Amino acid sequence: MNKKWLLASLTLVFAFATACSSQTGSTPAPKEGAGTPANKSNEQIKITWWDFQPNQAMIDALNTLIAAYEKEHPNVKIERTFVPFADIKNKLLLGSAAGQLPDIVMIDGPDHQAFASAGVLADITEQVKAWGEADKYFEAPWNATMYKGKNYGVPVSNNNLGLFYNADMLKEAGVEPPKTWDELKTVAKKLSKNGVYGLAIAAPKSEQLTFQYLPFLWQAGSDLTKIDNPGTVDTLKLYKELVDSGSMSKEVLTQDQQATFLQFMAGKVAMVLSGPWQLPALKDAKFNWGLVDLPSGKEKATILGGDDWAITATSKYKDVAWDIIKFSQKPEYLKPLLIGGARIPSRKDLINDPYWQTDKYMKIFADQHQYAKARAYGPNYPKISEAVQDMVQQTVTGVKSPEDAVKEATEKIKPLLQ
Repeated sequence: MNKKWLLASLTLVFAFATACSSQTGSTPAPKEGAGTPANKSNEQIKITWWDFQPNQAMIDALNTLIAAYEKEHPNVKIERTFVPFADIKNKLLLGSAAGQLPDIVMIDGPDHQAFASAGVLADITEQVKAWGEADKYFEAPWNATMYKGKNYGVPVSNNNLGLFYNADMLKEAGVEPPKTWDELKTVAKKLSKNGVYGLAIAAPKSEQLTFQYLPFLWQAGSDLTKIDNPGTVDTLKLYKELVDSGSMSKEVLTQDQQATFLQFMAGKVAMVLSGPWQLPALKDAKFNWGLVDLPSGKEKATILGGDDWAITATSKYKDVAWDIIKFSQKPEYLKPLLIGGARIPSRKDLINDPYWQTDKYMKIFADQHQYAKARAYGPNYPKISEAVQDMVQQTVTGVKSPEDAVKEATEKIKPLLQ
């Protein structure tokens, strides 16, 4: 497929309206085969990188990593630029078209394959093979960085979803945290009173809806690759029943994950789906709270969220950029980054660290990691996600029956799967 067409298509799919700043800090497009190993040249090298980490603890960890690498490689200067998460996809697309990209970039996991297919990212298959550490990573996050059997990045950090609950409200209602869908409906209904909703599942018209919906789809024995499975109808009926019964507010259709969690913190919601990144905020909770695995349907499932490192196809110093990425995976630099953001390791050899095994809440997310699934559905995933969002919202609002919504989604999604 023509890569220029893919870039144009991706630009429309991501639908960003903001223009890219002229100050990209980018590296000019190289001649074919260019590359300078960091330790084999006295040439002064500037490596540019973009990431979207706003958390100060994570920024401190990144700055420590950069300083350590520069100390070991005095001829290398790393210029880090913060790009807001909402802007980075658009900047990459526009930067690729203009030949103005950083050397290293942080990519949201579900976008990785789309950018790889569009030629924005460098193929690092041979470098990864020579490195020999691919087997140290969990399968789901590693697969999210691959496209058509080729490596286009390395996972940075991960998260998944669990069910947070207000322990005081559950105790007052005489109920236990739900373990199944049936229990979820029953408990959420009993907790819905006095201006409080029993449950909140973020469902705005965005990727956050898909992120919180897919675990239910997988639990029902369905998948995006078989969206017309009867289990998909079951998930939509679950969502609609929760809203129609008053157990969940219809306002979740416009609330993102942060908004639903703030409702939980304010005592307006008794249970909420969210991830480990919210654990630091709960230190300020004015109530007793708890955390459990997501209630299961036919099987257990949760979703993989997270970020990856990648090298852009236009980088003049791919060998140096790869050396930096390998350096970033050393435990002494990777662990502070993960802890600073309350994230889960992508590496199997790090998840057994006491930090993820002795904290009872982190351990829940760490244990769920073994069956977390990635959104690795090919370069058309953004369009597939839009179809999922329409399907859920049309069902909950009553615009379409669950059956008709699934039929329409199937017609949209099947041609997009590769």
